[in-house]
Formats: sequence, structure tokens, C-alpha cells
Amino acid sequence: MSFSSTTHFLYRWAFTLAALALLVACTASAQTLKDPSITHAPKDGVIRAYGAGGPHTAYRRVAEIFEKETGIPVEIIAGPESKWTKDAQRQADIIWGTSEQSMTAFLETYTEFASAKVEPLYIRPAVIAVQKGNPKGIEGFDDLLKPGMRIVVTEGAGIYNTSGNGVWEDIAGRLGSLDDVKRFRDNIIAYAKGSGASFKAFKEQQADAWITWMHWPINHPDDADYVEFKPERKIWRDTNMVISPKADPQAVEFVEFLKNDRAAAIFRSEGWTR
Repeated sequence: MSFSSTTHFLYRWAFTLAALALLVACTASAQTLKDPSITHAPKDGVIRAYGAGGPHTAYRRVAEIFEKETGIPVEIIAGPESKWTKDAQRQADIIWGTSEQSMTAFLETYTEFASAKVEPLYIRPAVIAVQKGNPKGIEGFDDLLKPGMRIVVTEGAGIYNTSGNGVWEDIAGRLGSLDDVKRFRDNIIAYAKGSGASFKAFKEQQADAWITWMHWPINHPDDADYVEFKPERKIWRDTNMVISPKADPQAVEFVEFLKNDRAAAIFRSEGWTR
């Protein structure tokens, strides 16, 4: 075998090993969360919905109205999946996703829930969160390409389920310009796993900008303002829900309630639309 052939073979072998390692890591992530010893039995008279932070504030506001009017108790449990996964495997009536790809990842762990039953409910745009008062005077995407800009983005890095996966790249590459992606990437100071971690990095590192969803700055007005992207750069992702086939029957009633005009007004106040 010639030197060039050997080198080519080694490169291909190294690439194959790397791809296998990534596949194993991603599969292990779902398998680590899934506990086969847990029996899924959510039917107990209490509607419990689990999901990542972000839309939970609107869900809770609607749940309070629903509970007051119907007398049916609803618990909205939000945060990093690792903190609630065992409880959800045991007693979740509902799982919500903060994007379609996020829900798809959840369904790898919560196998009692069916992909065909997932229902998109509301959608919101990505925005540029800026420090209070917008001290850098950021007006849009082009300002983020200026040398010295300090940007935080949200990424799951193949091991964390977050709606922010790839959003910055979708925005930067929206017009097919590789240079835009390169220049934007040069200004990223933190790739944080999850929106909560990104928000923390944005504040602690005093970043100039954070690519996030509109509801984050809306719900934290003392910490951030926001700038919207122009239509040609704007990216949207939804929040969705899926009901367990073993759920309390009132779970269906709650999801329907989430789609009424009063619920829509609450979601709209936090940057969501239908």
C-alpha cells in the first residue's frame, strides 16, 4: 500500500471512529435519562406538564386560570430535564417542547408519548437580547459582525436538549453568505448549554448580545432589552405539547383551553403567536 493510500485509509478510519463516538454519545444521553424500572402511571387527578424553561411562564399563567375555573389542579414543572426526568417518566400527563427538534429528542426518552400526537401550539421569533439600555447601539444583524462584538449563543453540543440548537447558524447563514457565518462566529464568547445557562453567561460576562427567544428579555425586563431581526434573518420555532395515552382525561381539556382567546392573549404578551 502506498503512503498516500495509507494516509487516506487512516483518515477514513479516524472519521468513522469519530462518527461512531458521536452516535454513541447521543444515544447514551437518551438512554442515561430513560429508567426502565419506572412505571408510567400519571392518572391521579392532577394534570402534570413537564418541559424546558421559557414557555413555562405563559403555561403557568394559563394553568392558574384553568384551575380556578374548573377546580382541576395543574402543575407546570420546568427546568433542565435532568432535574425532572424521573418524575416525568413516572407521572407526566403532558410533555411540552420548546421547538420541534426539542420534542423529537424528548420522545427518545418518554417513549409512552407518540410523535403523531404532538400538537404545535404557539410560535415565537429569535431576537437579539442586549444589555439594558442597549449601550452598544445594536440595531440588527450587521452590527453583530463588527470586530469586538461579544455574543452568547445557546447550543446543546450534542449532549443537551435545547431549542437553541443551531439557531445562531440558521440566522448567520440565512442569506447563503459563508463570510457572515465566519465573522459572526469570531465574535461568539460563549456556547452555553440551554437558555438558562446562556442567560447567566450573558449577564455574568456582560456580553453585548445574546441570540435567544423573544420571551426571555420580555420576562426579564430589568436585565435585558431586545432588538428584532429583519424578516430576511428572522427564525421562528414553536412550543408544542403531547399527551400521554395514560393521562388524566382532563389533560385534553387543559390543552384545548391553552388554545382559546384568553390563553392566546397571555402567550402574545410574552412574544408568542398562533
